[in-house]
Amino acid sequence: MTEFAHIYETYFRDVELYLRAICRDEALAEELTEQVFFQALKALPTFRGDCDIRTWLCAMARNAFLSHQRKEKPTESIDEIQIPDPRKSVEERITDQEQAMAIHRILHDLPEPYKEVFSLRIFGQLSFGDIGSLFGRTANWACVTYHRARQKIQSEMEELQ
Repeated sequence: MTEFAHIYETYFRDVELYLRAICRDEALAEELTEQVFFQALKALPTFRGDCDIRTWLCAMARNAFLSHQRKEKPTESIDEIQIPDPRKSVEERITDQEQAMAIHRILHDLPEPYKEVFSLRIFGQLSFGDIGSLFGRTANWACVTYHRARQKIQSEMEELQ
């Protein structure tokens, strides 16, 4: 098995899950994942190994998504927001479809880096070390930023009550 084939088989699902989380569109996530691995195939000889390969791929995925965002105009319809149960944690609410949509709306309006750190941790299932590495920061910074984002989301959800 070639080095690229191993990378593709090992990390394809992680990159696709990350893209699904940040773009909330399964077809777009699949398309961008293909683009990312095509770019990775071309760029693999220049990969220096300064960071984890998953971090490198997720950074490419993030850039592909941001490029797509710049080209497209957002066309998100506004639906009725269901009032969530404030006693549930943010993570528990994500499993509930209506509450998940409310959380995505709040997450969409969060300032960076809170929005991305939260998405990488919850949807991309990256470690704090990997997240910190993506931003050129420490794992502790990623942990603190994630918890602040979580608190902001929790606060917004409580205001919807």
